[in-house]
Amino acid sequence: MSKVSVIGAGNVGATCAFVLALKNIEEIILLDVVKGLAEGKAIDMMQSKPILGFAGQITGTSDYSFLKNSKVVVITAGLARKPGMSRQDLLEKNASIINEVVMQTKNNAPDSKIILVTNPLDIMTYLAYKVSGFEPNRVFGMAGVLDTARYRYFVSDKVSVMPNQVEALIIGSHADDMVVLDRLTKIDGQNAIDKLGKSDLETVKDRTKKAGAEIVGLLKTGSAYFAPGAAAAKMAEAVIKDTKEQMPACAYLNGEFGFSDVYAGVPVVIGKNGVERIIEIELTDDEKADFDNSIGSIKKALGDLKL
Repeated sequence: MSKVSVIGAGNVGATCAFVLALKNIEEIILLDVVKGLAEGKAIDMMQSKPILGFAGQITGTSDYSFLKNSKVVVITAGLARKPGMSRQDLLEKNASIINEVVMQTKNNAPDSKIILVTNPLDIMTYLAYKVSGFEPNRVFGMAGVLDTARYRYFVSDKVSVMPNQVEALIIGSHADDMVVLDRLTKIDGQNAIDKLGKSDLETVKDRTKKAGAEIVGLLKTGSAYFAPGAAAAKMAEAVIKDTKEQMPACAYLNGEFGFSDVYAGVPVVIGKNGVERIIEIELTDDEKADFDNSIGSIKKALGDLKL
């Protein structure tokens, strides 16, 4: 039986669980330490089953023993950003949460793959890898799927095409210094600069880098959750269904792109074993410089965490 557990029943976790149900994952556990929160949301989602016709079962709980036999554990637990708060501001507070959640995952689902969603994403994913003791391919982070989706949407909206007509890749950190690879951005197979022009493309790139903050500013009391939840669900589905799909993810680098012992966004293949392969693409000198800068920011944050 395919079983995915989602830890954290806030908006992101609940959305992830619901999308997984719509993808007909057989068993979904939604867990939160706040008693009643996961249970209530799970019952609400299950009451949509007669309407939507999905096959799976969603169970809410605050008991970590329910993680047993999970093939994938998606971790969304942690504090969300508030207006004016940077991802770096979340570092120390969310590190203690992730430490506890990962230890519970290790004890109750020792054979699972862990997908991190909690920010600051790159640092929390590295922390999860260290705390769990899992092989690095079994611990990875969500951000690349989300950042690339946001970018593809903004590009498609700008030129009035469907997002599936836009190809793109974003690498590096899940932060303002993420690296958008212009030359790989295509609209119906054509270079995006030819369709959009350099100025409009730069505007879209800038909006993508600030997309999370834009939503935080508009909501006032929360942060993005529909797209992040869907992105995490897509990655979990790739593991459960062994799709071998190529997508950008926060993965452990062991010499790839010239870096070691760090997690960062890169193109990967995801299947039943987690990150089954890192696709090491050739970068131009400018792209490499931007990627190096992005990795530098991640390493600095890791130093601040004092792992």
